Amino acid sequence: MVKPTKPHHIETELVFSKSSDQFNASVPPLYQSATFKQESLSNMGEYDYTRSGNPTRTYLQHKLAAIMKANQTFAVTSGMGCLDVIVRLLLPGDEVIAGDDLYGGTHRLLTYMNAKGDLKVFHHDTTNTELMKSKITPRTKMIFLESPTNPLIKVCDVKAISDYAHSVNPDVIIVFDNTMMTPLLMTPLDLGVDIQYESATKYLNGHHDIMAGVIATRNPSLAERVYFVINSTGCGLSPFDCWLLSRGLRTLAVRVERQQRNCVKIAQFLEQVGFKVRYPGLKSHPQYELHRSQCLGAGAVLSFETGSVTLSEKIVEACDIFGIAVSFGCVNSLISMPCKMSHASIDAKTREERDMPEDLIRLCIGIENIDDLIQDLTRAFLKSGAVKLNERDELFNAFPVHPKL
Repeated sequence: MVKPTKPHHIETELVFSKSSDQFNASVPPLYQSATFKQESLSNMGEYDYTRSGNPTRTYLQHKLAAIMKANQTFAVTSGMGCLDVIVRLLLPGDEVIAGDDLYGGTHRLLTYMNAKGDLKVFHHDTTNTELMKSKITPRTKMIFLESPTNPLIKVCDVKAISDYAHSVNPDVIIVFDNTMMTPLLMTPLDLGVDIQYESATKYLNGHHDIMAGVIATRNPSLAERVYFVINSTGCGLSPFDCWLLSRGLRTLAVRVERQQRNCVKIAQFLEQVGFKVRYPGLKSHPQYELHRSQCLGAGAVLSFETGSVTLSEKIVEACDIFGIAVSFGCVNSLISMPCKMSHASIDAKTREERDMPEDLIRLCIGIENIDDLIQDLTRAFLKSGAVKLNERDELFNAFPVHPKL
């Protein structure tokens, strides 16, 4: 008797290609067509109109379902497109709980819908599990979680919150933004999440040459509702972008492995300099053990504080290899000040209430040589005055990576 085939590891699944192409192409073909001819009036075939479905999108979604351990996934035009589809599952006046440290675009949309009266949105510190439990009621219809959060890199107990919420209201929908961790480092659906979504613009594609989003679920009823919204609004990802995303996925494992390795070293370096570093891969992180219990790695995004907005601005603008940009997840390293860029849509008063430091710098680490990255930061620290020239040698003698200046 032949034993069942063991599932592929995720690194293999990302690269392995098995399509039904008639010519057995090594690379799944691109079906750019917007329409498909029907055999007859009574036989529409598998595809009729690309808004509703396309072979290239189907191939991508099957691949994503395998790596995200979902029953169904849906590719749409952006990460925010995912969020727009998801909130359309709610009814007017439904109560929603969201974190107090969210991606700026997520905060913007939820705040807008709350102000219009479409939803009742309450923001709480999701890292405080007991607080979250006290706020969840039978009226709570949806909960938005991120972990680690962006940009404060806070960690929440996803399973504890999900389990408690479902015990209070079995129909509540737990939504998790897994963009920062990717399916390589975290499987939120295993932790009780109902819908997982990611901005595929970032790590999944990895080259910042498309915009895309992915919604994943194991719940057939939710999948049906999600597809209805996508088909109705026409926000499904275009065939060419699906093809590009499929191509980007093949290198996801090697990219994230290199990016994370670089990020760990840079986090250690920044601590050695004396900055307050927020990174779940450091034992100094207050939720280090919790993060390790629900993730396979710490990722490649960190933030740190300098103690001065002016100093932070000088550091950011003095970098060369680190490009100033709002996004993350690309093969090249990026630097930003969230309060002036990605989270500027959150007003200053709210940022202060949520303890978001105005001097915060976010680093999104790429695949470059680690010595070059640390050298670039070192030059920026010297030029900005964050590190004095006479302190440099002592600092680098204590650090295992030695930039050559």
